[in-house]
Amino acid sequence: MPQYILPFCIAFIVSLVATPFIARLAFLIGAVDKPNARKVHDSYMPRLGGLAIFAGFCAATATLVGQDPKIAGLLFGSTVILLFGIVDDIRGISPRMKLFGQLMAALTVIYFGIKIDYINNPLNGFFQLGALGIPLTIFWIMGITNAVNLIDGLDGLASGISAIALLTFAVIAHQSNLNTVALLSLILVGAIFGFLRYNFYPAKIFLGDSGSMLLGFITSGLSAYGIINGASPYVLFIPILVLGVPILDTFYAIIRRYLERKPIFQADKKHIHHRLLNKGLSHRQAVLVIYGISLFLSASALWVWSIL
Repeated sequence: MPQYILPFCIAFIVSLVATPFIARLAFLIGAVDKPNARKVHDSYMPRLGGLAIFAGFCAATATLVGQDPKIAGLLFGSTVILLFGIVDDIRGISPRMKLFGQLMAALTVIYFGIKIDYINNPLNGFFQLGALGIPLTIFWIMGITNAVNLIDGLDGLASGISAIALLTFAVIAHQSNLNTVALLSLILVGAIFGFLRYNFYPAKIFLGDSGSMLLGFITSGLSAYGIINGASPYVLFIPILVLGVPILDTFYAIIRRYLERKPIFQADKKHIHHRLLNKGLSHRQAVLVIYGISLFLSASALWVWSIL
């Protein structure tokens, strides 16, 4: 465990120190979230939070790049997704262009060796995916990236859910001797915690698409790095359970918009956090309730993992 403490602290401190400066930068370059009928805030807010988290993550990860080419791939892919997110935070880009950026980032990590190679057969052995591993990895990374992006509707919500998921991955990875995955997960948690100091309600800065897509991308990338290609016959079920809140919210949003004959990427106020607010919960209470659900799902995943 001591090998995890210093990188975690570096990521935390860099993110904590960088966030106020990035908030000022966001105002200077126009990366600002404007209030409207769909938003739950009523003032202009900087939304370049992904840059602060990325700074903390890179600062603590830089010395590890030479140990494994997959780490370099994760950083290169994260840079791609961050750049597309920054452009979206400043001037806005179309959903199609977002998907293109996510595809490019996913292909980047695949090129460096991060790929779902097989799925365990609960009866015996493995299902070797071969070439099918590439589209499955792309689907997984893009799906989780968009799921975290869509759940980012309240102060600290997406960042907190991501931190809970990553802590769960870190425990599973450590117990499975996947020390690099555990370390990278904890580094990202450190960067998130530094940012949460300014992002939890009442927030002084938002994640923006630069942050929510970055968190979804790295979280899904880390699970493909080691968690999914594990020894348990139900290993694919574990990350799905851990990320259950954003996955189910996104799935329901797709079904809802399809039945209502609306574009899938058309934003609305019917996500789980909006519904909790409509039930009378305060902003903070709604976030904490969803944190609680995520903790329950993560604890369930750890219990399932322990008995397999």
